Amino acid sequence: MIRRSHELGRIEHSLSGEQAGADKDRVDEILKKLDLVYVEMEPGDGLFFHANLLHRSDQNRSDRPRWSMICCFNAARNDPFKESRHPRYTPLVKVKDEEILKAAAERFGESEAAGTWLDPNREASASTFVKKD
Repeated sequence: MIRRSHELGRIEHSLSGEQAGADKDRVDEILKKLDLVYVEMEPGDGLFFHANLLHRSDQNRSDRPRWSMICCFNAARNDPFKESRHPRYTPLVKVKDEEILKAAAERFGESEAAGTWLDPNREASASTFVKKD
């Protein structure tokens, strides 16, 4: 990634084959002033960065596949003004905890609901939500 490149603002991208990318001539000029930083990661690591940060990924030369998941967050006030491949804003309805437990009981059965879904010994993520006696 190019350190501090997000401070340059949004740089238009165009398609080259099936890949979108920033204008190469402009990137070359940016690299004369800003540092290129390599971010080496381990399996399972996550990386968060500003949407305008210039970045790329070199060719995967290993014998293992490389996967990435890209999540973009957008303020509700910035709802797309026309239909596109980007989803429209959908408000979330907040429900009481009892409703979640009720839904779990309906899904897993009354005796299994808390045991399956909220047992910190069976589900690591539940440990932050369940008080231990």
